[in-house]
Amino acid sequence: MKIHQHYLSQSLLSFALFSICSFGQAAGTLDKISTSKTIVMGVRDSSGALSYTLGDGKYTGFHVEICRKVIQDLEKRLKTPIKIDYQSVTSQNRLPLVQNGTVDIECGSTTNNLTRQKDVAFAVSTYIEEVRIAVKADSNISSITQLANKKVATTTGTTSVQLLRKNERANGINFEEIFGKDHADSFLLLESGRADAFVMDGSILAGNIANSKNPKDFKIVGEILSVEPIAIMIRRDDPDFKAAVDGSIKEMMKDGTLAKMYKQWFLEPIPPKGNRVGLELSENTKNAWANPNDKPAEDYAKK
Repeated sequence: MKIHQHYLSQSLLSFALFSICSFGQAAGTLDKISTSKTIVMGVRDSSGALSYTLGDGKYTGFHVEICRKVIQDLEKRLKTPIKIDYQSVTSQNRLPLVQNGTVDIECGSTTNNLTRQKDVAFAVSTYIEEVRIAVKADSNISSITQLANKKVATTTGTTSVQLLRKNERANGINFEEIFGKDHADSFLLLESGRADAFVMDGSILAGNIANSKNPKDFKIVGEILSVEPIAIMIRRDDPDFKAAVDGSIKEMMKDGTLAKMYKQWFLEPIPPKGNRVGLELSENTKNAWANPNDKPAEDYAKK
């Protein structure tokens, strides 16, 4: 009888631990935010007009403002004020920080692709990116094939690294890859003459050019190297939080809020210098807003 009770007790203990763990997982991000009255927003220091720093711990940009609106909607849903803690992330650490719960919502410039979907989830795409080449205004470079034997900068931990290598193989050319630790560092490589070109998302190139000392010293050239959906990143296996974020963004798409935000950040003067990025709304982004989805980059590559 004692043996039976021992195993029964062990079984009950195991069930209790399982229930606690299951409850912890089921509680999810919404319960975490509701309890702490705080949300941690992952932001970038130099992701063009999408997400960048103004200094002194202040961040702004198209995606940052979208996330602030999402958080306002969460306040109404949870019926509580929510404090925003900003966490600067990089191309290298953004996924791990979302995975381990340090960051609740990442509002930078992350491409949604199949590889990343194994580790994180994405909200519906808010911007469809076109990867291009930035060079000095007096450069003769106008296409990817003219990068042969040139020094080409890109940012560590981004999809552009793989894209460059793919183009090397496809075009039978070789160029020297130089890696910046973040987008500002990569742009500095071009600005200082240590690189002949900077390959990255067009919005990031245009945003860094707009906020540079002399924007007229640079130009964006060449063919579109890749089309990639950019989306706000959240943890996997949290359907309630994803539904809340998606619902808020879809409403912004529907009522015109997203279009107004786009105009503000891409067509009008932006802080801190009041320069314009000057990127018109692309047909791909228009289609993503008209038909909200979280399709990965691989789906766009099939077109």
